Amino acid sequence: MGGPDGQVSIKDEVMDAWIAEELKTVDLGDERLDRRFGIVLERLAERPSVSIPAACKGLAETQAAYRFFDNGRVEAGKVLQPHRQATLERIRQQSIVLILQDTTELETTRPQEKVGGPLSWETQIGFLDHVLLAVTPERVPLGVVAAEIWARDPEDFHKRRQKGQKPIEEKESYRWLQGYRRACAIAQAAPATTVICVSDSEGDVFECFAEADRESHAAAARQADWIVRAGQDRRLASSEASLLTAVAQTPVLHRFEVNVSKRRAACGDGKKQRRRQERAARLARCTLRTARVVLKAPWRKGRCLGDQEVNVVLVREENPPAGEEPVEWLLLTSLPVDTLEQALPVVEYYCCRWEIEVYFRVLKSGCGVEELQLETEARFTACLAVYMIVAWRVLFVLMMGRKCPDLPCDAVLSDDEWQSVYWVVKQQPPPKEPPSLERMVELIASLGGYLGRKHDGAPGPQTLWIGIQRMRDYAAAWKTFGPGRSKPKRCVKR
Repeated sequence: MGGPDGQVSIKDEVMDAWIAEELKTVDLGDERLDRRFGIVLERLAERPSVSIPAACKGLAETQAAYRFFDNGRVEAGKVLQPHRQATLERIRQQSIVLILQDTTELETTRPQEKVGGPLSWETQIGFLDHVLLAVTPERVPLGVVAAEIWARDPEDFHKRRQKGQKPIEEKESYRWLQGYRRACAIAQAAPATTVICVSDSEGDVFECFAEADRESHAAAARQADWIVRAGQDRRLASSEASLLTAVAQTPVLHRFEVNVSKRRAACGDGKKQRRRQERAARLARCTLRTARVVLKAPWRKGRCLGDQEVNVVLVREENPPAGEEPVEWLLLTSLPVDTLEQALPVVEYYCCRWEIEVYFRVLKSGCGVEELQLETEARFTACLAVYMIVAWRVLFVLMMGRKCPDLPCDAVLSDDEWQSVYWVVKQQPPPKEPPSLERMVELIASLGGYLGRKHDGAPGPQTLWIGIQRMRDYAAAWKTFGPGRSKPKRCVKR
């Protein structure tokens, strides 16, 4: 439908149906900005790993993209809002959804400009991005439901050691509490869906446990369940023993084996990388124990939190090889763990947390957001928000190919996309019926270097995002010159 000035809408402007669907609720306060958003998203999604000028088609479009990010109405929150709404609709179609929350550092240290604040040390400049990514238990990403992007104040950088004297609202750890509250808001907006908030050890914040307990006693409040990997061995309210010691003394509920992957030692100066011990691949024999304990509330200045009762799952490798660090997960949760049938899903859900690490890799390595040079914080964060949608799309296509292999590929890809790739890779006309999504993901990944040998496993995100870029070029040519298209008229000199 055209706008009041007779111009076309987003659905008419963009080529990809998924972009029109993703941005159907966009409202940047100006119809021209809404349309430009669709064009910018399409260009960056077509070629996620190249620069903005290389992704755009010509000088005029490049200048328009930079003006878009420079517009005061284009803020990161508003950019993500239509994607959040589309994600919520996808969440409502699921019975169980995991809200994975984690923080990543985006380093923008460069000599020619200083955008951001200190990261691990004072001369390392950049932003922190705390993301809540919704995924299914099958690890299919549904989208980003929230993101907090900020730069540390250089004046406060050296005061972080005084954080114990501050209320949590003034600490960076407050983002974990906010993340749980946002997960509860999702649970209320999707009442037919079980929402579970999953955090790594950095999210082991006692205020989060107290928040969940307070919400559970609130009238007519529907809260999200939660799983947190313990980052500290807390004290118990009714025993002198620590949390880990108490759970380790409970009977073994289950014995199972875990494939531990090989890990190379991390080298570096101790600042850019944490030193990691090299680890050989092995089959770890682990035990599973569960318990219900009461954690003693830590002291907080001017605040009484109260002791909190939580469920605990301990996964531990009992006899690791000499010199190897044992596998050990101490998981705190609101989910029931009385039986093996209840405890095993807790472990499986926590394993899904790895998907947000893959998402961050796609965002930084696939989309190259740390290489952006946009001169101001407002421009950088607005552009980052667009790339966060692009990164989700890449990971969504990848995981749909793995988890829904028999789905027809035209459920995710346009006809121009899958038909052009099929013709190029297979060197034969595409079939009348669309191939399976699993097969097409393999063909797209082959454009990015995936060989498809027996021992190679499924395609990874890197080969896919490279393949997607080449697919978009082939799709554009197919749309113009493919079978059934009218040929451009030849110019005849008179």
